[in-house]
Amino acid sequence: MPKVTYIESNGSEHVVDAPAGYTVMAAAQRFDVPGIVGECGGFCNCATCHVYVDEAWVGKLPAITEHEDEMLEGTVAERKPNSRLGCQITLNDALDGIVVRTPEAQTF
Repeated sequence: MPKVTYIESNGSEHVVDAPAGYTVMAAAQRFDVPGIVGECGGFCNCATCHVYVDEAWVGKLPAITEHEDEMLEGTVAERKPNSRLGCQITLNDALDGIVVRTPEAQTF
């Protein structure tokens, strides 16, 4: 099971062991990690699962799709070079230990 560390904007950390195949968003919801809303249920239609991926992990993720890129333009919090949507990061053994930070807000 891949381990995911979620760091809230206030610095609080939540470490979960998530089943492979879950997304960063789905794991946060299953384990009640605050800071990830996921209004659309993981269909890449709302940008309320915006996360900042730790720089050490950015290069290990698949390239961002055009649709995800467009959705990230509508995030409430500042978009950064390491911004991704949690619903588009599928966990697997290669991502064991990934660290993501949640922005201060996901919705208006």
